[in-house]
Amino acid sequence: MERLHACETDLLDHRVRIAVVHDWLYVFGGAERVLRAILRAVPKADVYTLFDSLSPADRRRIGFETSRTSFLQRIPGIGKRHRSCLPLMPLAIEQLDLTAYDLVISSSYAVAKGVLTGPDQLHLSYVHSPMRYAWDLQHRYLSESGLSRGLKGAVARIILHRMRLWDSRTAHGVDAYAANSHFVARRIRKAYGRDAEVIYPPVTVAPALPKTEKGGYFLTASRLVPYKNVRAVVEAFALLPDQRLVVAGSGPELARLQRLAGSNVEFRGFVPDAELAGLMAGASAFVYAAEEDFGIVLVEAQGHGTPVIALGQGGARETVVTAGPNPTGLFFDTAEPGAIAGAIRGFLARPTGFRPADCHANALRFSEHHFDEAFRFFVRKHWAGHCNRLQAGVPVPLPAAA
Repeated sequence: MERLHACETDLLDHRVRIAVVHDWLYVFGGAERVLRAILRAVPKADVYTLFDSLSPADRRRIGFETSRTSFLQRIPGIGKRHRSCLPLMPLAIEQLDLTAYDLVISSSYAVAKGVLTGPDQLHLSYVHSPMRYAWDLQHRYLSESGLSRGLKGAVARIILHRMRLWDSRTAHGVDAYAANSHFVARRIRKAYGRDAEVIYPPVTVAPALPKTEKGGYFLTASRLVPYKNVRAVVEAFALLPDQRLVVAGSGPELARLQRLAGSNVEFRGFVPDAELAGLMAGASAFVYAAEEDFGIVLVEAQGHGTPVIALGQGGARETVVTAGPNPTGLFFDTAEPGAIAGAIRGFLARPTGFRPADCHANALRFSEHHFDEAFRFFVRKHWAGHCNRLQAGVPVPLPAAA
């Protein structure tokens, strides 16, 4: 009856006990921006995670002071070595005791959706992506990690196979899914056999278009790791010696990319948000060659009035307009230097074809305000349905004996 009593109050009443479960916390990235927005919807929720190595300032930036963690928190330097702990993560997430909560919201791109909940608890999961390295991107992950062959490769395949089995089994413990794009919703359907409602992640977009002069350069920005395909972008500008490219971001590929680059490519390394915003606003176009589940950075660039030249796969197909009277960018078909260079030449041939105002208007579709409204509606709708089911299962009391 205790769960049913929670249904008799407003969702934000303190008597409704809410937990938000996030995979792990060691950097402030796109998933953490979504976590911040989720906590705006349920501000009194307790935060659970596998491990938390954020600074107090970053925790406050997200919207909480302390988190409750798993046994992985006790591993020294867990933030830098967490990938090697992948086999332990299913066990660790299942050890989080959430029995005291009425509503559990998981923010999942790895194992968070696998938390254990009971039949009278409501579990909603916002999925950034099913585990890409365990599902459709397994072969790329093994190749880029040097695990395609040999004993280590065989062990990695066994581990990923077991992760898939666990991921499939725990998919049924979620009452309702939300996905960050239609692309991810299709991946959820493929991996879990479940439908998901699409709620685009929140992107910070200024209400009015900033007025900035274009600086005569192209920009790409991401973490410099192989799957982001920054190498293909850098090599494309070897075919465009009269055009400038600015690369923002750091990572293990930096030294290699610097050796490949010509004099028309400038590396800025890691840049803070304010500086990146200025670079986006001043760029002729933003060039991006990775397949993203959604791609917040593509929307951010458009929010600054900058068109996008991107790989026409994944979430980019939902955020970049390439047809009609108000295009905001164009696509290339493959992440190859020749294809990217060809798309840039096509862009240069249309000097007035992409208007900053159109880019900004398109970005506003993905603003924080839209996320907040859609996510609150999602939670309240499923909470109401959950309460109706609980109430339907309560027997009518028998009349007192005469």
